[in-house]
Amino acid sequence: MHAITVRDQAAGIAGLSLTDLPDPHAVQNDVVVRVHAAGFTRGELDWSATWTDRAGRDRTPSVPGHELSGVVVELGFGTTGLSVGQRVFGMADWFRNGSLAEYTAVEARNLAPLPADVDHTVAAALPISGLTAWQGLFDHGRLVTGQTVLVHGAAGGVGSIAVQLAREVGARVIGTGRASDRDQTLALGVDTFLDLQAEKLEDAGPVDIVFDVIGGDILDRSAALVRAGGTLVTIAMPPTVQPAGGRAVFFVVEPDRARLADLAMRLRDGRLKPIVGAVRPLAEAPAALAPGKRTSGKTIFRVDES
Repeated sequence: MHAITVRDQAAGIAGLSLTDLPDPHAVQNDVVVRVHAAGFTRGELDWSATWTDRAGRDRTPSVPGHELSGVVVELGFGTTGLSVGQRVFGMADWFRNGSLAEYTAVEARNLAPLPADVDHTVAAALPISGLTAWQGLFDHGRLVTGQTVLVHGAAGGVGSIAVQLAREVGARVIGTGRASDRDQTLALGVDTFLDLQAEKLEDAGPVDIVFDVIGGDILDRSAALVRAGGTLVTIAMPPTVQPAGGRAVFFVVEPDRARLADLAMRLRDGRLKPIVGAVRPLAEAPAALAPGKRTSGKTIFRVDES
């Protein structure tokens, strides 16, 4: 099969290349998916799991990408809940070859059925962003109707989904980003937009929840915006500053078949719209992901051109 692989961690994105690899096979509780569309998360090449297995052994050449949508073509022993020929979407495993390939083997529990009327390219933009947004807002942030949430990077993959989910439950939403993100973020439904390059972050508070995807100084300064009893949630790095009278939570997204299915229904009903930017063939991944390229929306790679 054709796949995008990496071999040299020091090379970064420049080390991505189109390679021929043996087709994967399903082990116990796995399925093999013929990938129709795949997503890539910037920063993956800094993760140790991209380069080693769970025992710390080198596993290069490795296939990056952890979001996929496609069709099941093989079932492993003991696999339940899915069938050959079924449309699915979800997350590829962290420590195994990922989704930038014609086929990938995935734990069945990481996938959910995909309705026939949802396009693969849209579905591939949702698994990590959608689950991260949901888990950050509701599982860790405990967001409820009437609260105020500040979403950093509100025009990004995770942030844009978080804005939509928060609005759906009746929260007041403040979104941050660059000046060029203002119109898109307002169109998503934020009540207030804050340009982090030109406006004071401190003017945004107090809020019940801060959802941070940036880290660093922005994360540290955001702690002071959280009112007593509130929560600072981040996926960027473990926080070093605690909100006064509140909580600070760092988390890594976890697979959740039931929640993926729920998000798929929101897609189908038009209640949730991932921001898909460019859709490119798999072979163009190295060029499309080149450093310095900033596109509006998530770049999705169409793998099965048929």
